Amino acid sequence: MLLLELNILTLNIWGIPYVSSDRGPRLEAICKELSSGKYDIVSLQEVWAQHDSEQLQEKTASVLPYAHYFHSGVMGAGLLVLSKYPILGTLFHAWSVNGYFHRIQHADWFGGKGVGLCRILIGDQMVHLYNAHLHAEYDNDNDEYKTHRVIQAFDTAQFIEATRGNSVLQILAGDLNAQPQDISYKVLLYTSKMLDSCASDTFRTNECDHNSYTSARALSRNPRGIRIDHIFVRGGDNINAEIVEYTLPLPDRVPGQKFSFSDHEAVLAKLKLSRTTRNTDPGAAGDLTEVATIEVNCEVVEETCPSREQGGGDGPAATIPPTADATAAKCNGSSIRTLDRSCSSIQPLPAARTAALQEALALCDASLLQLNTDRILYYSAATFLFVLLVLLVEFTAPVGMRTIFLLLKFIVFGVILFCVFMASIWNYMERNGVMQGKKSMEIMLHHAQKYEYFY
Repeated sequence: MLLLELNILTLNIWGIPYVSSDRGPRLEAICKELSSGKYDIVSLQEVWAQHDSEQLQEKTASVLPYAHYFHSGVMGAGLLVLSKYPILGTLFHAWSVNGYFHRIQHADWFGGKGVGLCRILIGDQMVHLYNAHLHAEYDNDNDEYKTHRVIQAFDTAQFIEATRGNSVLQILAGDLNAQPQDISYKVLLYTSKMLDSCASDTFRTNECDHNSYTSARALSRNPRGIRIDHIFVRGGDNINAEIVEYTLPLPDRVPGQKFSFSDHEAVLAKLKLSRTTRNTDPGAAGDLTEVATIEVNCEVVEETCPSREQGGGDGPAATIPPTADATAAKCNGSSIRTLDRSCSSIQPLPAARTAALQEALALCDASLLQLNTDRILYYSAATFLFVLLVLLVEFTAPVGMRTIFLLLKFIVFGVILFCVFMASIWNYMERNGVMQGKKSMEIMLHHAQKYEYFY
């Protein structure tokens, strides 16, 4: 029985005040596109300015009358949800680790990032829309935020699982800053048992060659671009979530302009939700729960596997089954997927999840060792600078240099305070954040195989 059909759009609008190029005219073009009435639910990221949020809500109110902006941190979380249907409730979960406050050039910490939930009523069915923007990767060769992003991914998966409730559909739509070969992508997808709506390895959503904001350096590093913007879905118990179409709906350039809508591409997923047939024979009641559980598990396994990018596979779970190849149209900018309810491949998901969790735990262990090293280095630097400050205090400044020496003392004293803070308060905050994520992953890894029904 068909329950509902939905068009879900996600887009990182690149709305950084005073930094993002052509922000004003791009925002106008985005508002015009969203006002077309083609989308039922829109999930936006990097809406950093309050004025931009208000403009998006006002200019799309005729077709998307319900909206919610998630406030967090210093700048706001940058997450905005627009909906054709009533938003009955919202919830925001801030991540325990989210970059560093002193890396002002990166600014992720100031956004107070996390995952936002909107409970949306469509007819008489409850749908949960999750909007998230994971920490960015600024250096491919030395990614100091890798552990933070992995813990954010696992935390997001657990938040989705904990808040599923009576919803018939859960949708995670956002900029996850993770390619399908990345550990954070695997942890999020496998531990949440969600489905990546993209079944083809031809789609790219960032640093694309046709985007006007893609730099020559990015193109030389990734000539085809990367796919880091995702729409994951999961149906409720006895609910079949079918991906009817996956596409990048916006043109390469804003109509009449020489620039693109954003440095990211918008992603559209068309979903069809139907209720699975259940055995109503009272004599079969004892087997009803087991059968329904197998159906849900099989659906998740069959559809997470095809979502590997080129070069992104690892192990059996990364192999694209023949049924997925037969149902993905790769040449016309979209993919239509027919669900395969076969239970022959129910095992790869636990195996892939175990491998992803083991890799994530090794990453956490390495980060904890690095935190211990950092604490020693910061304390050593503070001790050295304290000795230097004592010498400066005892040293008589030459005539005409007293102001400079006084300023130097203040600078050294400030650096000492920074080193002590980073070695103590901040180090323990980050350590506890990593430890919490690590312990949660260990619990799942220890119990998942024995109590698979609950995972």
